Amino acid sequence: IRLQSTMPIPQTILITGASRGIGRETAYCFAEEGHALILTYNMGKKEGEETQKECMKKGATSVELFSLDLTSDKSIRALSMKIKKVDWLINNAGVFLPKIFNDATHEEIKSQLRTNLEGTIKFTHAILPNVKTGIINVASAAGKEAYPRMAAYCASKFGLRGFTQGMALDYPRMKWYVVNPGLTATRMTDFQGVHPHQVGEIIRDTIHGKYKVPNGGDVDVEEILGE
Repeated sequence: IRLQSTMPIPQTILITGASRGIGRETAYCFAEEGHALILTYNMGKKEGEETQKECMKKGATSVELFSLDLTSDKSIRALSMKIKKVDWLINNAGVFLPKIFNDATHEEIKSQLRTNLEGTIKFTHAILPNVKTGIINVASAAGKEAYPRMAAYCASKFGLRGFTQGMALDYPRMKWYVVNPGLTATRMTDFQGVHPHQVGEIIRDTIHGKYKVPNGGDVDVEEILGE
């Protein structure tokens, strides 16, 4: 259900994992509206710089780009000390390594849990005092329903939804939402699924208050797109 926006348009938006995929396309959506952006990348510095340049071309008032490794406490602390006030934090960075559980290495399991859940929680903890309006956590349809070959990934995304719901209870004056994409055409999925720009538009519309969602609630991409 779409509603008229009753929220002010945010001015500064921090997006993690913005070097490609959903993060990049979300950055483009906000750049087109003339916002100030703070973007992070992990290993894709060149791609992050490409996103940064394109966002400026699309109309962003400013675009800062920083390295962030969510599996590193040192990296999380270092970036949090550089960030001043932001209106919205969009926790988008994530890792997806589908395998039958017994075939997955401990490193592959750890990578998904530490990036998608532990690191996201720690980064939120570090940056929360500087977030003015709200936080969107990008989870997954696999955070609401289990799928084969994705046990660790599902665990991380189910957990991220629980974290969001808990934070909405602890900090009810802030806005907390979970956006759950389904199959999305990114490198993670061998470019199968809906275009990530469609997900970016839904994240943007969530911030603008266009969906009837309780605080801490879910915005399900497949439901909105009628997939």
